[in-house]
Amino acid sequence: DGSHLAELLLEKGYRVCGMARRASLENWARIAHLEGRIEVLHGDLLDQVSLVKVLERTRPQEVYNLAAMSFVPTSWEQPVLTGEFTALGATRLLDAVRIVDPTIRFYQASSSEMFGSVREWPQTEKTPFYPRSPYGVAKAYAHWITVNYRESYGLHASCGILFNHEGPRRGIEFVTRKISHAAARISLGLQKDLHLGNLEARRDWGYAGDYVEAMWLMLQQAQPDDYVIATGETHS
Repeated sequence: DGSHLAELLLEKGYRVCGMARRASLENWARIAHLEGRIEVLHGDLLDQVSLVKVLERTRPQEVYNLAAMSFVPTSWEQPVLTGEFTALGATRLLDAVRIVDPTIRFYQASSSEMFGSVREWPQTEKTPFYPRSPYGVAKAYAHWITVNYRESYGLHASCGILFNHEGPRRGIEFVTRKISHAAARISLGLQKDLHLGNLEARRDWGYAGDYVEAMWLMLQQAQPDDYVIATGETHS
């Protein structure tokens, strides 16, 4: 999503700054084609001071928080770290916005995983959450803390409750890329079998390029709000 969003904002004439954790080996694969057109600064959602410094240095008008421990199965293996990044990380970033410049418009990447064991169909912005994974629980915390900062401090902070969205830049550990990658390998004789889990599961799948445009549109509204973004169709 970050790479698609960067492209969209560049097309609209934005100065785009990204934030990434410092690593000994940098992985810029998804944004390599944007080299020289975007700035990447180092910061970490576990480090409040680094977030304040990034905001002070860039002085943004809009902040899009897409950062999270985003792979649901891993959230079971690292539940505490998932909470630190996905839940408390969003809180630290919201507080940094409040401290540095409360006029910044803020987007929080909420998730359909917050609905979990769904109470009604279709789900709306008013559907109660019933998350069924540490990831979903952490996203629900981040969602509600964003709502609280909006209502308590008057921040223009909106949440996008996005259903599954896919694209060719999706990580290979996710089911759509796992299938397409295996199909390519099988066609080349490099692999014989594809092993999948529950074949009865159904998902609402959209396109990442469309969904980042929805993120941008949320921050262009006069008043902040929460929005469910989905296609309304499910597929096995």
